[in-house]
Amino acid sequence: MSRSVFTSMGTVISLLTPGPQPAAHVMADVEREFYDRDQRFSLYRADSEISVIARGGLPVVSASRAFRSTLNRAAGWEDATHGAFRTRTPDGVLDLSGLVKAEALEAAGNRLLAAGDANWLLNAGGDVLVAGRNGPIPWAVGIVDPLDKAALITSVQLEGQWRALATSGIAERGEHIWGPPDLADFLQVSVLAPDIVTADVLATSIMAGGRQTLEACASRWDIDALCVTRDDQLFITPRLRAHVTAAFRSGAADRRSVPDAS
Repeated sequence: MSRSVFTSMGTVISLLTPGPQPAAHVMADVEREFYDRDQRFSLYRADSEISVIARGGLPVVSASRAFRSTLNRAAGWEDATHGAFRTRTPDGVLDLSGLVKAEALEAAGNRLLAAGDANWLLNAGGDVLVAGRNGPIPWAVGIVDPLDKAALITSVQLEGQWRALATSGIAERGEHIWGPPDLADFLQVSVLAPDIVTADVLATSIMAGGRQTLEACASRWDIDALCVTRDDQLFITPRLRAHVTAAFRSGAADRRSVPDAS
């Protein structure tokens, strides 16, 4: 097993491969997908394109093509989720961070596939995209317990239609997702999907919109979800339920009830 690690977007990104790591120029391309987006979209960088726009120094219509492409994609998700996914902070500042990391993972994965690397796992701050297998077995990814970060609720295999897992929650960054307080049902939401953008966007949307948004997303998109409520129950979509209830960490079943999420 080979492992390559670098930091960007305020988090750790790792690439696992069952054999030798990709060629140096491929790894450079993978890292560049994250670095370039951080330079363009980080509101923590005064010189980023989005910060200049936020200060009024650049009209959105004059932004780069790459910026406008991501903005249009984010706006499309905002419409599709009826505003559960948002492109602006509560005070009106344009903020595309809910999409940018997933786009970087998507683009980095495409770089690896184009270079002929068929088996790998990319992890960016707990959001995971895979291709192929971990040698003879599927890739397996753990879902952390938000009430005990040293423990896992379960692990899931990423294979078949599940190539991506994204988790949104308050365990690492606190209350950073904007939504009506009366819809804040969940401490953490993990979404499995065929692609990382869908997984990440819908995890954020369900965190913001609560059970109502969970039901709407599960009926519209081919996803599965595991959600931890604020009173420490698990809501699980039916396809995932049997796997998860069979894999609880020791003691978890004693303190949790597990209704279906439909």
